[in-house]
Amino acid sequence: MNATTWWLFVCTTAVIAATPGPNMLHIMARSVQYGFRRSAVAMAGCLSAVILCVTASSLGLGALLTASRPLFEALRYIGVAYLLWLAWKSWTAPVGDLTGLHPDIPVASPGAGMLYRTALFTGLSNPKLLIFSGAFFPQFIRPDQPWGPQFGILVATFAVIEVACYVAYAFGGRQLAAFLSGARRRRAFNRATGMVFGAFGIGLLAYRV
Repeated sequence: MNATTWWLFVCTTAVIAATPGPNMLHIMARSVQYGFRRSAVAMAGCLSAVILCVTASSLGLGALLTASRPLFEALRYIGVAYLLWLAWKSWTAPVGDLTGLHPDIPVASPGAGMLYRTALFTGLSNPKLLIFSGAFFPQFIRPDQPWGPQFGILVATFAVIEVACYVAYAFGGRQLAAFLSGARRRRAFNRATGMVFGAFGIGLLAYRV
């Protein structure tokens, strides 16, 4: 892999990673709810999901989903159900008046395991990622060179850019925390978040291979 190919991959990945999606929304919401440090656990869960999907796609799962419509449809409906469940949880999340609290002091949060699992399942809820990975990564791998080292470089680069975007969204969420300290504003934020998750779920429901 030459430097030009790598830089093209970096630029393309940066645009894709920065685009708002379920992972970014989830991390920003966690930062608003529980603080920047706790949102790092959600970042780990989302990143694990991305790496799992990219690796599985490279091993042929993406091609299998494209070839097997029943399997893809089953995973798609599971993903839709999970995103709609997240929408409901966000919409109905209890709120309290946090006015006067310092924005860097988070409210009581779930355990790290729960935060990680919820983020992991959020990242895994979209089977389109498998198909996208299967089509995207091979474009930057030269067939005349060893596959393993090239794939490792691409995944590592993708992970670094993805984490940088996670941090940016989490930092943005933390800046919103003070503004959302009142119960009314926090409820409005939760419901807006729920509507966006619902839109992601409906969009996935409408998706066709």
